[in-house]
Amino acid sequence: MFVASLFLWTSAHATPVLVVDADNHRVLHAEDAGVPWYPASTTKLMTALVVFEAIRAGEVTLTTPVTMTRNATKQAFLESGLTLGRTMTLEDALFAMITASANDVAVALAEAVASDEASFVRRMNETAARIGLTGTHFSNPNGLFDRKNYTTARDLAVLGMEVDRLFPEYRRFFLASAVTIDGKEIKSNNLLLTRFSGTIGMKTGFLCASGRNFVGLATRNGKRVMVVVLGATTERERNERSAQYLTEAFDGRLSSDAGLLEDLKNRTDVAPQDMRILLCTDKSAAYEASRNALYPMGLPGHETYLQDEVPGQVRVISTWAVDNADDVPIPTRRPS
Repeated sequence: MFVASLFLWTSAHATPVLVVDADNHRVLHAEDAGVPWYPASTTKLMTALVVFEAIRAGEVTLTTPVTMTRNATKQAFLESGLTLGRTMTLEDALFAMITASANDVAVALAEAVASDEASFVRRMNETAARIGLTGTHFSNPNGLFDRKNYTTARDLAVLGMEVDRLFPEYRRFFLASAVTIDGKEIKSNNLLLTRFSGTIGMKTGFLCASGRNFVGLATRNGKRVMVVVLGATTERERNERSAQYLTEAFDGRLSSDAGLLEDLKNRTDVAPQDMRILLCTDKSAAYEASRNALYPMGLPGHETYLQDEVPGQVRVISTWAVDNADDVPIPTRRPS
């Protein structure tokens, strides 16, 4: 009975996909691109954009200290190993947040740029409105689950391309395949960085509620393509499907009559799909089997789209201790 209901669910509610020519914004392929979804750590693309804008405005620099406050160390799913008072440069913090997807560092960055986390989140939403993310609302800088933290594939494509367009000098933050923080290595979940040539980043994300998300940008033979895949079941599915869409786009095998990215409409009549029952319960095995049947790429006996071997880039991060971490002064804006 459950398998039958899974078939009906996957038939009626495909997870969102969007492929866009990043140079002319022409939509090459779209599935439910305007349906709201929980962004998970793809939220950090907006956090990065706000930080980049703060650097350009002279509010902070790449050498500004970013300190782990009590609020930062309370975040969930920590792999960084950082404790209260550990400090790094803002440049290293960007690598830790983007490459290692460090939730604690994302909050520490927010607190280094704004007076507090809430003020930074307001800037995230102001920026979202300014660049035309009409189906997006942020409630934190790291993407941890909150029903008020949602977006769409359409908006994530706009966001990713805006980051790349406005700040080409910071593409290096999205190219690292791993970081070491005080000797501890944390690898990026973006396998395309080392297995799909031409990949420029950008960000992966996972929550039980969202599934595995990806916002990616790649370039080949002078052509640049953006891909957004939301709600994938496994990392294999997310990576293989993303690489397949990119391959088909570069080969000229994708076409759509959806027009330009900005012309896609976001849907306000539906709520984000909560994937937790399908991905993180005893019903997950049956759902994963149904997805494997739909997307077998990379499974034994099936073609893989991740055949390239690209040297990885590793960012080495060293931290130092600061006493009274919660008393660290907030950087002040430089005189214009």
